[in-house]
Amino acid sequence: MKILVTGGAGFIGSAVVRLAIARGHAVVNLDALTYAACLDNVASVADNQAYAFVQADIRDRAALDRIFAAHQPDAVMHLAAESHVDRSIDGPGTFIETNVNGTFHLLEAARAYWVAQGRPAEFRFHHISTDEVYGTLGETGQFTEDTAYAPNSPYSASKAASDHLVRAWHETYGLPVVLTNCSNNYGPFHFPEKLIPVVILKALARQPIPVYGKGENVRDWLYVEDHADALLKVLQEGQIGRSYNIGGENEARNIDLVRMICAILDEKRPAAAPYADLITFVTDRPGHDLRYAIDPARIRSELGWRPSVTLEQGLEKTVQWYLDNEPWWRALQDRAGVGQRLGKTA
Repeated sequence: MKILVTGGAGFIGSAVVRLAIARGHAVVNLDALTYAACLDNVASVADNQAYAFVQADIRDRAALDRIFAAHQPDAVMHLAAESHVDRSIDGPGTFIETNVNGTFHLLEAARAYWVAQGRPAEFRFHHISTDEVYGTLGETGQFTEDTAYAPNSPYSASKAASDHLVRAWHETYGLPVVLTNCSNNYGPFHFPEKLIPVVILKALARQPIPVYGKGENVRDWLYVEDHADALLKVLQEGQIGRSYNIGGENEARNIDLVRMICAILDEKRPAAAPYADLITFVTDRPGHDLRYAIDPARIRSELGWRPSVTLEQGLEKTVQWYLDNEPWWRALQDRAGVGQRLGKTA
């Protein structure tokens, strides 16, 4: 099929683009190239005849209409979003504009195109979201697709709003949609403001490794290439109007995750002292959710999907990728906010 991928120069979006091309699909990569985007992420497919790149903003309805008309996709995979919680605390307006208003304009452009094409039954609008829309868990329990939404940050609230829009466009207008809510992603090409690349790069620079609070926050970690595989699975086989939670089945406390990364670096890039000596506890993020955990029973039972990479395997692969690709992350060090503590304005 021909897939319009929004945000395809970002972290997860580029993994989807690379995998879709590898599996024989045609891809139109629509990206505004904001601070977290990088065309190097898709350099491996840039010369492929099945790949096209269009720089555009999902808030620009006229541009979206032109792109749909010119490329006539069979499906949309909507990944374009502002996604960093700390940045949402400092500047929530951008998150509302992109994640809410941008999703609205994309839905309307997709609906107009779908109607003009005669409402083809095989058309799909796949909206990719986050488990953060569900809020926080205590020490037990897991998020299911029926968990009530209770977002606690401007970022997660904006994603929750976009989820609701997508559901409404299906119920009201009949737009054939599927939705997914994923746990924390990690892996190659992860923009260096998120936890795992921050730990790797701070350690390599022999700088303090910041850990929020006491490091007791728990996340379920999903290797990005596993996630891309699951997203294509849902696009092709998911039930219309249904949502699927995608988890890595790899829960870990932040402090344990950081220590695992330090231990891997001790083996791969030995230093005079253990990297864990650099761990520094810092003031916690406002509204920091304690724990996320996903019950993946639906996607496992209905679509037969499970993650293939354990946390130990994924972290080893990720650390090695950063060691092997220093020019990639060096080029991003001067982008706004990278390497700085954000999210303290609250």
